[in-house]
Amino acid sequence: MQTDPIRVLIAKVGLDGHDRGVKIVARCLRDAGMDVIYTGLHRTPEQVVMAAVQEDVDILGISILSGAHMTVIPKVLDLLKEQEAEDIMVVAGGVMPDEDIAALKEQGVQEVLLQDTPPDAIVDSIRRLVAARAPR
Repeated sequence: MQTDPIRVLIAKVGLDGHDRGVKIVARCLRDAGMDVIYTGLHRTPEQVVMAAVQEDVDILGISILSGAHMTVIPKVLDLLKEQEAEDIMVVAGGVMPDEDIAALKEQGVQEVLLQDTPPDAIVDSIRRLVAARAPR
């Protein structure tokens, strides 16, 4: 059982310049007692993975609205593997076609939370994932 606050890094990877939603998610996770790090806009997969490893986060949340999720997220998963940081769970959020959700989960994404997911459901999903995870 985790006694420390859940640590979440939220990232906007690539050219996606829309950050209103990700800031709302960051605030609701923070208000739920989680430690939240937001990397800001226009980060590379390498920058995001480096920050996630350095910050020793439980969850890496990738918010994407640009349609590049099937390119960006597999790259992040590969980099986590290269860094031997596969214990960092990846959650994807934003705008993605329903048919891509299964493919993302097959690649290793733990949860996909689309743009219409209520804030309470996001908090509950993060807590559930961390509670179900094997000890680090």
